[in-house]
Amino acid sequence: MARHNLGGSGLAFVMPFLTAYLLFLVIPLGMGLITALTDAALTSGDADFVGLANFAEALTDPAMWRSFGVTVGFTAAGTPPLILVGLVMALLTHHLAPARWLWRLAFFAPYVLPSSAIALIFVWIYQPEFGLADSMLSWFGIGPMGWLSHPVAAMLGVVVATVWWTVGFNFLLYLAALQAIPDDLYESSSLDGAGAWRQLWHITLPMLRPTTGLIAVLQVLASLKVFDQFYLITNGGPQHSTRPILQYIYESGFTHYRTGYASAISYVFFAAILLVTLAHFSVQRRRAAGGTHV
Repeated sequence: MARHNLGGSGLAFVMPFLTAYLLFLVIPLGMGLITALTDAALTSGDADFVGLANFAEALTDPAMWRSFGVTVGFTAAGTPPLILVGLVMALLTHHLAPARWLWRLAFFAPYVLPSSAIALIFVWIYQPEFGLADSMLSWFGIGPMGWLSHPVAAMLGVVVATVWWTVGFNFLLYLAALQAIPDDLYESSSLDGAGAWRQLWHITLPMLRPTTGLIAVLQVLASLKVFDQFYLITNGGPQHSTRPILQYIYESGFTHYRTGYASAISYVFFAAILLVTLAHFSVQRRRAAGGTHV
């Protein structure tokens, strides 16, 4: 068999990706790191080298840590319901044969809406007295609540809005995984006398475990990068109690014009996300290694 030299053609195939990767990821990362080592500002064209001063300031900045805590709190509060609600929706759609297409459309439709539309909907829902939330509470004799004026209520309101908006993606992943489970497993268990609940706990949920792990990782990474809904619904209020770290980076760079300091915070946040990712890979590697020894 003749041997063909595919080196040139292979390089031609990957060159568009390498070019885009270099222009839109590697070079911006390098330029951002250089900016983080200077006192660059939008109001000044000159930037002096300050070394690690911006990083030292970021690590001792209470506002930065508070914003980071808001981001972590939102991730911890939003990830479990996004997983659980997506699973329940997928189970309902998978087992409800009539009008299954309608259930799919209804559950996934909010996911395609822009963040600005979601913000308008939920700002109206959370309006005091005449908003939908207070109107529903009045049916039970409960007075108006400050949905966007109380720190805990504002955080809960953004979590609810995010779950309603983005759970459709998790729903589709779970639905695809459910459809991939062989029917033979359910038929065999039925012959052995297993009911619906036993099939759910001993067949469905174990078979969905890889999908659940994938959704959990994607959801944590997406929640750590939250910005739109907080900025549009609460604008970080009240008293910065719902200001995520990306909004703090935005304000540092484009409100206070400290682009060097904002870049430094971005790299601190990037390091935190990298640690979370590495920790997940380490856990997955240990589980895989443990499974091979069983």
